[in-house]
Amino acid sequence: MAEISAKDVQALRRSTGVGMLDAKKALLENDGDVDKATVWLRENGIASAAKRSDREASQGAVATVRDGSVVSIVEVRCETDFVAKADEFVNLTNDIAAKVASEGASAVDSFADEIDRLRTVLKENISIGEVIRLEAAEGQVIDGYLHLQAGRGVNAVAVVLQGGTEELAHDIAVHAAFARPQVARREDVPADQVTAERTTIENISRNEGKPEAALEKIIEGRMNGWFKERVLLEQGFVKDEKKTIAQLLGDAELISFAQVIVGA
Repeated sequence: MAEISAKDVQALRRSTGVGMLDAKKALLENDGDVDKATVWLRENGIASAAKRSDREASQGAVATVRDGSVVSIVEVRCETDFVAKADEFVNLTNDIAAKVASEGASAVDSFADEIDRLRTVLKENISIGEVIRLEAAEGQVIDGYLHLQAGRGVNAVAVVLQGGTEELAHDIAVHAAFARPQVARREDVPADQVTAERTTIENISRNEGKPEAALEKIIEGRMNGWFKERVLLEQGFVKDEKKTIAQLLGDAELISFAQVIVGA
């Protein structure tokens, strides 16, 4: 029997898109002949999984795991809601998030073959989406929130605070899950987006016939409303709209937040 090298396995994986174990098995079954192994994979319905990588994966599941001062968020993508709710798919997402929390973001690499196997078994384009790992430094607190739908996570948030409590971090995470801010602070909004929106608002205001003397004040008011939709600290707290998140924080400081929404 021909000796199968790691280089041969990698070459077959690149050309067919199959997992490492499938590539190695195909080469063993065909005495190391790459061409025959490729045909064998096709005949056994394995190489077809490679074509699935071109299909849109707009569904999926997201998991979040807290491990001491660390919160991880991992998204695994697929094509259909049916697969996203499958126990095997959800469990894999949870397992990856747990390993990312304990070992770091690079831990996702160890699940490559399992992802490949699921592509074949479930016959869908399955891939790792966003992977986030936040860690609270000494004196900081961290917490998160996961919104579930039909048994799988669809919206995960993690929040790190300085000088606050875990309960406060959790409340802000819950708020972010429903309000879906894009950034933490006004200065985090890309400058080109701000410029484009200000120009649009100015044109709208002029077309409405607003008086020139009041134009700048009107533009600023409308820009403030635009920022409030996007900026976490400026949003009204979902449990008390009269209080902004900045006011809710009081003396505490928002260090970081992350959010992953399936299909976003």
